[in-house]
Amino acid sequence: MAAPFLGAAIAAGLPRHARTSAAILSWIVALVCLVSLGALWPMFADGEILRLEIPWLPSLGVDLVLRLDGLSWIFCALILGIGALVVLYARYYMSPKDPVPRFFSFLLAFMGAMQGVVLSGNLIQLAVFWELTSLFSFLLIGYWHQNPAAREGARMALTVTALGGLALLVGMILLGAIVGSYDLDVVLAAKDQILADPRYVPALGLILLGALTKSAQFPFHFWLPRAMAAPTPVSAYLHSATMVKAGIFLLLRMWPIFGQTDTWYFVVGGAGVATLLLGAWCAIFQHDLKGLLAYSTISHLGLITLLLGLGSPLGAVAAIFHTINHATFKASLFMAAGIIDHEAGTRDMRKLSGLYRYMPITGTLAIVAAAAMAGVPLLNGFLSKEMFLAEVVSGGNGHALNSALPVLATLASAFGVLYSLRFILATFFGPPPTLLDRTPHEPPGWMRRPVEILVALCLLVGVAPALTVGPFLRSAVISVAGPNPPYYSLALWHGFNIPLLLSVLALCGGGVLYLVFGKALAANTRGGLLHLRRLNGGYLFEKAMTGIVKGARWVERVLGADRMQPQLRAVVLVALLAGAAAAVAGGLPITPDWSAPAPSDYAFAGLWLVGGGCAVAAAWQAKYHRLAAVVLMGGAGLVSCLSFVWLSAPDLAITQLLVEVVTTVLLLLGLRWLPKRLEEMKVSDAEQRRSRRRRQVDLVIAVVCGLALAIVAYAVMTRPMVEGISRFFVERAYSEGGGRNVVNVILVDFRAFDTFGEITVLGIVGLTVLALLRRFRPADDSLAAPNQRQAQEHALADGPTPGDALRDTLLIPRVVMRWMFPFVIVLAVHLFLRGHDLPGGGFAAGVALSIAVLLQYMASGARWVEERLLLRPILWIGLGLIIAAGCGLAAVGFNRPFLTSAFQYVHLPVLGKTPLASAVIFDLGVVLLVVGATVLMLVALAHQSLRRAKRDEDAAEEGA
Repeated sequence: MAAPFLGAAIAAGLPRHARTSAAILSWIVALVCLVSLGALWPMFADGEILRLEIPWLPSLGVDLVLRLDGLSWIFCALILGIGALVVLYARYYMSPKDPVPRFFSFLLAFMGAMQGVVLSGNLIQLAVFWELTSLFSFLLIGYWHQNPAAREGARMALTVTALGGLALLVGMILLGAIVGSYDLDVVLAAKDQILADPRYVPALGLILLGALTKSAQFPFHFWLPRAMAAPTPVSAYLHSATMVKAGIFLLLRMWPIFGQTDTWYFVVGGAGVATLLLGAWCAIFQHDLKGLLAYSTISHLGLITLLLGLGSPLGAVAAIFHTINHATFKASLFMAAGIIDHEAGTRDMRKLSGLYRYMPITGTLAIVAAAAMAGVPLLNGFLSKEMFLAEVVSGGNGHALNSALPVLATLASAFGVLYSLRFILATFFGPPPTLLDRTPHEPPGWMRRPVEILVALCLLVGVAPALTVGPFLRSAVISVAGPNPPYYSLALWHGFNIPLLLSVLALCGGGVLYLVFGKALAANTRGGLLHLRRLNGGYLFEKAMTGIVKGARWVERVLGADRMQPQLRAVVLVALLAGAAAAVAGGLPITPDWSAPAPSDYAFAGLWLVGGGCAVAAAWQAKYHRLAAVVLMGGAGLVSCLSFVWLSAPDLAITQLLVEVVTTVLLLLGLRWLPKRLEEMKVSDAEQRRSRRRRQVDLVIAVVCGLALAIVAYAVMTRPMVEGISRFFVERAYSEGGGRNVVNVILVDFRAFDTFGEITVLGIVGLTVLALLRRFRPADDSLAAPNQRQAQEHALADGPTPGDALRDTLLIPRVVMRWMFPFVIVLAVHLFLRGHDLPGGGFAAGVALSIAVLLQYMASGARWVEERLLLRPILWIGLGLIIAAGCGLAAVGFNRPFLTSAFQYVHLPVLGKTPLASAVIFDLGVVLLVVGATVLMLVALAHQSLRRAKRDEDAAEEGA
């Protein structure tokens, strides 16, 4: 299963013009997988199941399970076999001007995702691969992205199938909750338990929603014709053997559990009947060859769905058989249509006529495949259609709908004969074409080979079904119907019976309909009932999407705001209302003990009075003097640091202090970008009154939220002592993590994966800030540069530096800041080395090292720092991630979970017995990334301030 994904990664790296190399790579991957699949056949030919389990989320009972039985083998054979033929066909179909390696990369990735669906032995895993097929099909359908029709078709297919996939995921979760396991074998063995649970109906409905959307069943059928804007190899692959068949596969997988229920019968059977008739009816009026094949595909998918909806074992047998037959003749027809388009320059049947005299071999192949689609005897389509008619005639389950099924099935079969005759006669027979831009001719021999192989299979299965497809069909039937499958016959002749009579009626009826209405259909331009917008699913979809967009814009207009203040107000109010609603509905989860004695500590109270005073003064001074407000905010932060020290949390105190320094500098750098005050802008009195009211409202919100948080904090601190998780970490920090600093051991060992995710986010934030500030330039900024290197060169030009701006603001002597540099470096190293046993750690060391670099910016300017220190913040971010990830992968190499740390004592010269932990390496990655991200943000903002200062100076000189 992994081979197609590996091949896709390799193909994506090939040069744009390497069409042949990408095709050979893709063909080898598909062929090797197909041969490997064939080698596995003897292992489960009699109903055995092959399983491979790889631990994934063992704590949640979710493992990566690969499961191969007869049904999944059949579908894998279709995916790989037809995939190999499509690759060969696409090599000659795709233009050298297209980025063909990208096409084959998408195709291989889709092949791997489809294999993941049919080989999944876990419900959640199946849903994941299910969504991957939607994503890769989106890329394939929209491959010609310069074509608006391709973009719209890809968007529609992704929207419909991905929404169905989300419903499928919820349904699988419900099903796993009912059974108590997500393992497919356990679920299939728990039929009685599932049907006895009242949750099975919503679970079934959600699963069917996913299956019906993927298999283009009514009312979700409209996306498939729009997907015909894709290249023909994509249509031949996705809409014959793979994507639409994923929905059929899911119905077959769920059939042993739900197949005999009334809900299944009415939903699946009803959708199948409607799709069978609607697809056949719409196919009659199509003039585009691929459009006709698209609607005929919808009709045949409805036929298969109807067979499964009947709930009888013989219906499941016929559904599997017709799935195989439909994949062969429909893939060959799509390829034939592509050849016609490729060699004649059009797929419009109104322009095509008499092509048989120009393309006799292709015409013969297409005629045989179309005859198989129509159900002509001695071809594979006839056999499975006979089984279909026999099943609808039997009416075994006694439902009222069954009495109408023979008539509806015969009518749909007659329509199938009619559109098959249109495909053959309108394209290959009649007078020579006069409206073509080129003279049609036969394609290259290798382009025709896949069609020849598929048509040969149609003939072989139609003549000798028991010898060709019989063993494989039996194995698949055992996988679905159980070890005792119903009796069925693949003989060519079953005597004169009602199914044979209905087949003859359909063949003759289709011929008569063509004789009567053939000319009218050729001249029709309205598309039958397709011109009625209310019956057009695509039109309704577009109306729904337009309504969603309008609704989103209304929400944005009502709730959105350009300023930060209203957004923050909304966030705080939502949190406050959510907490209040929870308290009113269920009572406070933690009730404050107001009678609990509070120890009196006047020094601590005085400390917090100072902090509160700084906070209030900062809010007040923000209106008049922003620099003073920043300094006062730093005072409130310093009180928080002292509070952590007071409460014996030195790690928090160190981190808070260092972050406070960096934050203060960041705010100082950003002061010049804040908007002007209302007084400076000379706004009206009414606007100033509105501003005062806003500040008053913000004051009320702040007081209420602050009191609420104070109550929660008091409730937490006064609750009775209970046994929590802290003892677990305290007892195991040294014995399992090799460190005495419990906080640091948690960060780099017990929850190292969380830390890895957090530093990854920090790196992304740094890059995002750089990208935003690179774009945030005035139009007349002469220092604007299109890339980072040019921006940096301009920033190093003569003129005021960011350090000058900060130094002039803070009034700190340059020599003092230079002297502080080595001491801060030593402090950073000290914090890093002691972090595993004493307060400190990688994050604190990284922030301290960032402060050291920032001091040099302030003391010596950007030119000196960036030329002497050779800072490469992005490189530091990359190295940090690589080191952290490498530390985790090293544990995997020793068969331990990702990011498991190891420690031991070693004897070093001079130092003697010294404890060493691999978590220190992970912490080193944290240091590098924190330094890189922090310096990248600060330098980007400083350079932007430099540009603003330079522009202001130039403007002042011009004014003078």
